[in-house]
Amino acid sequence: MFTLEDDVAWFSPVSHPSSETFNAATLQSLQRLIEVVAQLRSPEGGCPWDLQQTAETLIPYVLEEAYEVVDAIRQGNPEAIADELGDLLLQVVLQAQIAQDEGQFDLATVADGITEKLIRRHPHVFGNVQVENADEVHRNWEQIKAQEEQSRTETASLAPRLHRYARSLPPLTAAMKISRKAAAVGFEWDCIEGVWDKFHEELGEFEQALRQETKAEQQAELGDLLFTIVNLARWYDLDPEAALQGTNQRFIQRFSYVEQALGGRSLTNSSLEELERIWQEAKRQSIQPGEGSAGE
Repeated sequence: MFTLEDDVAWFSPVSHPSSETFNAATLQSLQRLIEVVAQLRSPEGGCPWDLQQTAETLIPYVLEEAYEVVDAIRQGNPEAIADELGDLLLQVVLQAQIAQDEGQFDLATVADGITEKLIRRHPHVFGNVQVENADEVHRNWEQIKAQEEQSRTETASLAPRLHRYARSLPPLTAAMKISRKAAAVGFEWDCIEGVWDKFHEELGEFEQALRQETKAEQQAELGDLLFTIVNLARWYDLDPEAALQGTNQRFIQRFSYVEQALGGRSLTNSSLEELERIWQEAKRQSIQPGEGSAGE
């Protein structure tokens, strides 16, 4: 069984004042987690559920735990963040254990890979490269990353990377990533007016599809419209994912206000006029100084 102590001989305790505590306490805690997961996956006395899992069956849990980490961070609750990071760390260790069970790789491979990548992509820290600011660090990172990908694929084509974003990221995040990467190589409008023209064009095509086309064509036109909205967000330096998250939260808050205002009465037994009146009241109640109207 893999042990962390075998793989950290490179670590120098003089690199940070708290490194000795880190080695003694943190590595012991991580080692205990590794051993617990190994026992859960052991054919002798292990957990039947854990033994049934594969890398594929655990995908929903990886995504769920990642999103719960993000939510905890946004809430700013340190206790919740620590708890959710633990759940996400479990998924990393469990995936590595499954791979080790199948003779593919182990947690040491994962740790070594990301460590070498960090060293390789930070030549201003671990090498002799000089940088002036964080923007320059980001540019160097992207350049090194592109060189790595080109050496793996032996092609300068951007399309394989765009395919990977579409496969591996949530659709809204992928759309922004794809849009930015394509723009960076010159596939871009000359001015913001061109983006607005495209938006109105796609809106018209979507409306026409709703009137005349099949469900599949309607779905395609809706996708085109959403992608154009993502491009508008990029031009205005807005985060569409954060914007939609905020709208979701505002909707839930206002919907809760409506339910409370009805005093237990069913929404289906309330008139549209009453619901609209309460909704507008909820909007006025939820507007923060400088926020303005959400326009819903």
